[in-house]
Amino acid sequence: MFKILNPRKIEFEEFEKKIGYVFNKKYILNRALTHSSYANQAGLSYIEHNERLEFLGDSVLSLITSEFIFNKYKRKPEGKLSKIRACIVCETSLYESAQKINIGRYLLMSKGEELTGGRDRTSILADAFEALIAAIYLDGGIESARKFIFLHHLDNIKDIRKNKRIKDYKTILQEYVQKETDSKIRYELIDEMGPDHDKTFYVQVSINGNISGKGNGKSKKEAEQEAAKDALKRVPAKK
Repeated sequence: MFKILNPRKIEFEEFEKKIGYVFNKKYILNRALTHSSYANQAGLSYIEHNERLEFLGDSVLSLITSEFIFNKYKRKPEGKLSKIRACIVCETSLYESAQKINIGRYLLMSKGEELTGGRDRTSILADAFEALIAAIYLDGGIESARKFIFLHHLDNIKDIRKNKRIKDYKTILQEYVQKETDSKIRYELIDEMGPDHDKTFYVQVSINGNISGKGNGKSKKEAEQEAAKDALKRVPAKK
């Protein structure tokens, strides 16, 4: 059995009340709330932070979501179901659900990560939410994970029913540009800094060869999202 890295009994009790699930094995919850930057800083093993749990949580979420929409939308073809699922399990959607339970407040992370906005970084919160799903699944089984997902994430289905699709900044920029012109969008990695376990990626986005936005993040995907977000500030408002 792994030791809890930092005695946080009061925080755990507060968080468990917030999510509506009490862990039998607190070390699993602790691992789900431990970012890799903290583990690297403390010289801990890769099994003592949440990246492996994130991998499992992604699959658990996909299965439960797929089953839910399969039963709910009995007349929709496979292609439509895939699009609905993609909206529900996308990073933006996970980030929104993570914010609702304020998961960033309870994460263990390095001081450097925290000082650079890690507690509100989209990718970190989305990954932690998936890790939490896996932790609940391992601790309490599939029904406990299902209950948590229904309570704290599948409410996003309401937005889909109202055609308020959950979109990321890259999708919004792509749709805007395609609607207004025949322009082409290109994302380019222009720099990366830091050690392998804590890199920051820098990306610029160009529209028809003209640089329209720049962004950075802890993954190329996040940096591209930030670049698209920056570009959207510069495009003229739709009439």
